Amino acid sequence: MPELAAPEGDSDFYFVEAADADDAANKIIKVVADRIPARFGLDPIRDVQVLCPMNRGAAGARALNLALQGALNAGGSGTAVERFGFTYRVGDKVMQIENNYDREVFNGDIGFIAKIDHDEGEVTIDIDGRTLVYPFAELDEVVLAYATTIHKSQGSEYPAIVMPVVTQHYAMLQRNLLYTGMTRGKRLVVLVGQRKAVAIAVRGTQGRRRWSKLRELLAFEDTVAVTGSSQDAGS
Repeated sequence: MPELAAPEGDSDFYFVEAADADDAANKIIKVVADRIPARFGLDPIRDVQVLCPMNRGAAGARALNLALQGALNAGGSGTAVERFGFTYRVGDKVMQIENNYDREVFNGDIGFIAKIDHDEGEVTIDIDGRTLVYPFAELDEVVLAYATTIHKSQGSEYPAIVMPVVTQHYAMLQRNLLYTGMTRGKRLVVLVGQRKAVAIAVRGTQGRRRWSKLRELLAFEDTVAVTGSSQDAGS
């Protein structure tokens, strides 16, 4: 188990206890929008990434995306567009969710909406310093990214990460997932949730069993090799 007691002075790891998933979601909003910027001077949109074990639930990526958008970028610049179940605003953090070789952007790339042009029917997104234009009809390639799943974050790093760890996500609470999420944070890691859920994740080492039939295939190869050598010796 990680040491979850409140540290003395500044630290790079904090645990914020929550009663349940709803309580965790509310506390995550406060941590991201207020507490981290005030204490560490980090930008809540560009520097802080919420990573979730699952998309579903009150503390899942879908619900937290909407809540964080409302807390961090409710007005945008006054310009917005609704497509594919999302409302996109200038200033929103978004993630590319499929490879697009024409634009040279790939699954997991994060950007920020710079402009929405209703006359042209286009959204301009800044990704890694490059300005890319998306027609409204192609906005299904991006989703809000204030919160995303730990799975989507693999291979990425962020100045600070905030992660819900609640029993509602029981099916996904595994040690390797907890480790992957926590190691995405370069400067600060904050877990928000229940001690019991953290304990479940730490003990969850079994993962999903893979039925590769490798043992049977190796045994078959050994049998073939032995049979073949016997036939060669007999001839």
